[in-house]
Amino acid sequence: MDREFLIDLFADFGPVAIRKMFSGYGISADGINFALALRAGLFFRADETTIPDYEAEGSKPFQYSTRAKTVLVNSYWELPARLFDDSEEFAQWARAALAAAQRAKVKKRPKGKKATKKAASKPAKKAAKPTKVPKKASKKSPVGKRARRPS
Repeated sequence: MDREFLIDLFADFGPVAIRKMFSGYGISADGINFALALRAGLFFRADETTIPDYEAEGSKPFQYSTRAKTVLVNSYWELPARLFDDSEEFAQWARAALAAAQRAKVKKRPKGKKATKKAASKPAKKAAKPTKVPKKASKKSPVGKRARRPS
């Protein structure tokens, strides 16, 4: 899928940001990623609310293989092929995917809060005393050395 095709595909949904990602594109709205357009197909964000719709259509979650195993990414599901021909229903599925991504964002803790909670739960450590590092004498200045006498 190329960028122009994706822009046309999401026209009924509304404006989207399309950025290069992995082997394809990441698609976002309102600063939230909700779709991936990869060589393997178009994948929408899904959660416990929307996964039954994908299962009913016979879709499968995104997966990729490493040298050791196959990784299943249950948060992105392949869009049913029939939706490419129905722009109105496509837009409905895209809205549902954006809503799933927004719900997932709410569930995540802000990164800054986690660190402050850990710091608050541990007793404060005493600050270490700074150690003094002796300065090295410069080769240019004979400070601390005897000046040479001419012989």
